[in-house]
Amino acid sequence: MGRQDNGGRAHGTGRTPGTGRTPGGAPGRARRVLRALPGALIALGLVFDLWAPTDFTGAPCFSAAPLIAAPLLTLRATALTGLLAVCAVFLLHVHHGTGWSARALTELATVVTVAGLALLINRVVRRSRERLASARGIAEAAQRAVLPKPAERIGGLHVSAWYEAAQAGACIGGDLYAVQDTPYGVRLAVGDVRGKGLGAVEAVAVVLGAFREAAETEPTLEAVAQRLERALEREGARRAGPDAVEGFTTCVLGEIRADADLLRLLNRGHPEPLLLHGDGRLAVLAPAEPALPLGMADLGGRQGRVREWSFPPGSTLLLYTDGLTEARDRAGDFYDPAARLRGRPVPGPQALLSALSGDVRRHTGGGAADDMALLAVGRPVRPGPSVRRRVVPGGSAGVARH
Repeated sequence: MGRQDNGGRAHGTGRTPGTGRTPGGAPGRARRVLRALPGALIALGLVFDLWAPTDFTGAPCFSAAPLIAAPLLTLRATALTGLLAVCAVFLLHVHHGTGWSARALTELATVVTVAGLALLINRVVRRSRERLASARGIAEAAQRAVLPKPAERIGGLHVSAWYEAAQAGACIGGDLYAVQDTPYGVRLAVGDVRGKGLGAVEAVAVVLGAFREAAETEPTLEAVAQRLERALEREGARRAGPDAVEGFTTCVLGEIRADADLLRLLNRGHPEPLLLHGDGRLAVLAPAEPALPLGMADLGGRQGRVREWSFPPGSTLLLYTDGLTEARDRAGDFYDPAARLRGRPVPGPQALLSALSGDVRRHTGGGAADDMALLAVGRPVRPGPSVRRRVVPGGSAGVARH
């Protein structure tokens, strides 16, 4: 397999970025109810005006109908709603024999004015939606450029990734991941840049660019980490304000050799990865020693040491950012991925991330307080010897193993 440089989010889930909801869920039903509301108001106004005493009027319902239609329906539907409201008011006054009274003319003028305002509001809302759709398209293009979708197989390993930004309507934030096939094996990185917004996205691009270059050339993970340190120092030197001295990135660097069932990890202040076996066993991969995040070398703390684990066939490595462990339910309890996953068989990286992200949404009720990035890497089970029957000399049947 040729070398690939990948990092991206899980795909094929049918979810809306940043919301974790599918189009056919409760929000879709709520929109359908709201879109039916203008017609229901006109019907309510007609019934009220026909059955109520003459001193009462359904004009408030007729005025509200086009205003509610304006942000929810198309321009044509909004105009039709306004026309129906005006016709309803006029016909009701004709029915009551007050077609040209001062009260009738006042109510007609009011509904006509409100209908005109509704058309103006509809136009403004449609332009705002077009701008928002353009901004989301730009954000998605930026995500594909900074965090491209990973290949499903890299260096003989199965790979899947998931990204969810906490900021409403955003598609990218301060979390990062990358997987790359190198002369030293498959190398990977998962990290969390301090801060949010465009500044964090810039830092993500710097870290990923440095990792992709260093992973190809540096013989050890410690040397890769040093290259990332220098890249963050250069980035901090060009920044002004607190980001110049307070910028840092928590990160886990990993290395998986194709010729050995061995996993090497270097943890720089990041949440501890999990190693899940196919039978449900789970191990928390704690670092050899506590280490400072990248970008804090000036403090003179420990830079961390590489620790090795067995990574047998059928097992899956899960790396994540603190958006997963800091997800809270309504009672304020944090999400514990180790407790949730222990004892559960793991069918593969993509199925694992799909189930995990759904479990987090159920835990939080659909909201996200922080960006969340997940990366799962699975070592496939080696195929056993194939068995087929053959006919041996003499006419007897035998079994051949290959």
